Amino acid sequence: MLGSTYGTFTTDPRRARVVACGEVPAPAVHGQAATADDLDVSGRPLHADVPDLDRFFRPESVAVIGASDADGRPNTGITRQLMAWAERGGARLHPVHPTRRTVFGTPCFPSVADLPEQVDLAVLLVSDPLPLIEELAESKVKFAVAFASGFAETGEEGAAAQARLTAAVERSGLRLLGPNTNLNAFEKFRDDLEGPAIALITQSGHQGRPVFAMQEIGVRLSHWAPTGNEADLETADFISYFAEQPEVGAIACYVEGLKDGRSFLLAADRAAQRGIPVVAVKVGRTETGARMAASHTGKLTGADAVVDAAMRQYGVIRVDGLDELQDTSALLARARTPLAEGVVVYSISGGTGAHFSDLASEAGLPLPTLSEAKQAQLHQWIPDYLNVANPVDNGGHPVGDWRGRKIIDAILDDPEVGVLICPITGPFPPMSDKLAQDLVDAAEQTDKLVCVVWGSPVGTEDAYRTTLLGSSRVATFRTFANCITAVRAYLDHHRFTDRYRSPFAEAPRTASPSYRKAQALMRPAQQLSEHAAKQLLRAYGIRVPREQLVTSAAAAVRAAGLVGYPVVMKASGARLAHKSELGLVKIGLTSASQVRDAYRELTDIARYEGISLDGVLVCQMVERGVEMVVGVTQDELFGPTVTVGLGGVLVEVLRDVSVRVPPFGESQALAMLSELRGRALLDGVRGAPPADVDALVEVVLRVQRMALELGDELAELDINPLMVLPQGQGAVALDALAVCR
Repeated sequence: MLGSTYGTFTTDPRRARVVACGEVPAPAVHGQAATADDLDVSGRPLHADVPDLDRFFRPESVAVIGASDADGRPNTGITRQLMAWAERGGARLHPVHPTRRTVFGTPCFPSVADLPEQVDLAVLLVSDPLPLIEELAESKVKFAVAFASGFAETGEEGAAAQARLTAAVERSGLRLLGPNTNLNAFEKFRDDLEGPAIALITQSGHQGRPVFAMQEIGVRLSHWAPTGNEADLETADFISYFAEQPEVGAIACYVEGLKDGRSFLLAADRAAQRGIPVVAVKVGRTETGARMAASHTGKLTGADAVVDAAMRQYGVIRVDGLDELQDTSALLARARTPLAEGVVVYSISGGTGAHFSDLASEAGLPLPTLSEAKQAQLHQWIPDYLNVANPVDNGGHPVGDWRGRKIIDAILDDPEVGVLICPITGPFPPMSDKLAQDLVDAAEQTDKLVCVVWGSPVGTEDAYRTTLLGSSRVATFRTFANCITAVRAYLDHHRFTDRYRSPFAEAPRTASPSYRKAQALMRPAQQLSEHAAKQLLRAYGIRVPREQLVTSAAAAVRAAGLVGYPVVMKASGARLAHKSELGLVKIGLTSASQVRDAYRELTDIARYEGISLDGVLVCQMVERGVEMVVGVTQDELFGPTVTVGLGGVLVEVLRDVSVRVPPFGESQALAMLSELRGRALLDGVRGAPPADVDALVEVVLRVQRMALELGDELAELDINPLMVLPQGQGAVALDALAVCR
């Protein structure tokens, strides 16, 4: 923990210092002392710190420590590859070894201190990099790469060794890639490809191979960052850096675990503000995947539902497989901004068009019906008995002559069409070759997206290898599913960035008056009683029922008269969570005698169960509305998270909830509601009136403010049920549980 507010964060101290509300924070933001505008209410940074990695990827001078040219030595092959990489980039390479005079004919130096110049990058081919860190710092080396394994990926002892390495690097001022990394950053990239490039980040080097290999089919790559165990430099650092590079059109990531949730979100925010898509495979969806990821890189994988929600919140496109990572990142890197959202499916077979359209519609792609005028135009070249409304079926024969191009141009000319997808299930040269060429030629003349699915399992056909892959304007896929995934991501990304406003722009900078009131109610390491938890809600302006806490039957009767019949009576005490299951809730009481009897019964049950009470709550009975739940939990990676969902018993049965990581604004709160399967209940069903959605959103935002200001002082908050009344009547927190840390 750094400071006292967000104990779950492991933020790099050079990036931020976390402090309690009211203290004076002074972290570095963008290398400068932070101002109040750079920090949120808890002293955390609001902007990503972008490391200057130019000299890492394009160093002028490189030292290879542990260089070798001896036969059979692993370091020999690595040294040879590094020398070739340095030569391609015009960098001066200096071998370093205590007992060698030369390596591959190049003068070798006994130590870094003996080098003839200050170097930008040191590559450490040693089993234990820790003893070298101080020496590198004294020589003012900017970057180092540690290949050695045996650190956090191996268990507690390795994690302790990595912690020592991290501490040494923090003191040194240099930046370290690794340990447990590889040579992927020093691969040979093709320099004959044009257009926007993919920048690649992987924690497992081998998992990046499919994306790297896309160069062989004409997709440009500009960088590869194999982050390994991330003792220092992490995925977030490279996302922030790549988002600033003019040649980068998309960032592709293979992530096993996040070092720091806040840093990742800041980096994703920077990319979103610049319109650079981030596509990620994030392992750890299952318990097995999470366990394997930890054994590989020693990272927290994080609760997957929270990770998924956080990525969606910041526009990170999460895909499941490496094939999807390839296809989606390639499309997003190269495709231009959509001129319209309509998707038209065009094929030489009615069956193919119908099949693809079913899958596309189910995935949520918009397939508009073409206008009658457009259909009439298409029927100039397509027989009248064929469907041209969308999907467009040409019957096959028109693609073999001049009509084929006319049809494609006419579809692309429609102002409602932004994407044309043509599935070609197999090669049939009289038709498929001409169709492929027409699609390529048309794509060169339009700013709209043209996609082709080449379904042949062979993949050596000239129409595929030369015509389609030879075009930088046609997006070519091998499967229906990957095409649909990529096109949906393309439309979603541009829709998202068009309306994107950084959540950090809405983060509170100073504590509200509510914070001081709430802090006085907190009881460290205790669960608050329902009465105390509701006082906490009141401090943040969240409405609760009229109620009084009483300690006698006579007081209960008086309270019921003041609150107004009918009433609800509930036992109230710290550490009392599931009152209904113990019979400690009585509802619908309408008379003084019922209130007296209920008081005695509640206190008798509590005495029998050995439960300590601070009294009995006599509450206003609120009946009509939609029961929701709003809560706060602490996530290992992201800190406080806010949840909203269907409440009452449904939350346990259906688990219909949506999650966001603060800060967020009203638009994200509304988006949370739209993700609920039971969202229709808020609109009114079976004659019920629409619920007060505005009031529900307001509660979510007030709870978020509470989570941000109290930080990890608030371990858990559960408002269940929050009764959302009919439109215009507000929302009332009928019950609440709060746990202090």
